[in-house]
Amino acid sequence: MHTLTPEECATMIKQGGVCAFSGAGISTAAGIPDFRGVGGLYTTGKYDPDTVFDIGYFHHDPLPFFNFSRDLLSVVDTLKPTATHSFLAEIEEAGLLSAVVTQNIDPLHQLAGSKKVIALHGNYASAHCLNCSHSFNYAEFRQQLENNAIPRCESCNGIIKPDVVFFGEMVYGMEEAMAAVTGSQLLLILGSSLVVNPAASLPNYANRIVVVNKGKVSLSEGRDRYFVDSDLDTFFTQVRVYM
Repeated sequence: MHTLTPEECATMIKQGGVCAFSGAGISTAAGIPDFRGVGGLYTTGKYDPDTVFDIGYFHHDPLPFFNFSRDLLSVVDTLKPTATHSFLAEIEEAGLLSAVVTQNIDPLHQLAGSKKVIALHGNYASAHCLNCSHSFNYAEFRQQLENNAIPRCESCNGIIKPDVVFFGEMVYGMEEAMAAVTGSQLLLILGSSLVVNPAASLPNYANRIVVVNKGKVSLSEGRDRYFVDSDLDTFFTQVRVYM
């Protein structure tokens, strides 16, 4: 398996044409638990993915998702971006990175200063009524979530669903993400185990790949594919030294 040093990674990044692809692992250092890692939301059994993020189950019983959302958003309100989030914003500002494609539904990339963020799985920035399609901003949704076990539209009593992608729904911006990856010279895969499709197919469109992740990744070895089993913030703090 090919690996590389922080200095070698910095050399690649300084050549430009970088696109980043982030998963839950990039946000764990900020305090957001991941889903499938040790102590993750799924592996601990606190939440069942078959109920929390399945659109069919949501229509049957939305309460598990809203309980999860209350837990997640109560944590997000107190968080700051990690060193890796900030590093990506810095290399974007320097003209080296064209886009961040993320599977995450937290706002940490944006809070760090990243401008071009393609959120494949959506986020909580907006929501809509499943009955009358009325739109709600984040503050309006949060108020409903805090006041009601199941947020409902005051106009029609329909359920308010944040614009987060569930299993069984189409992701957002997949074509845009494919174009960003295809047009890049280097794809940084950060904190993703690459098991959720269609996002997991994006590396197939990359020219050169550097994976930085703690633990196993569902990506085969190959030419111009480098794997670093490391804590993200530790690795990219070292990369920054050589930039």
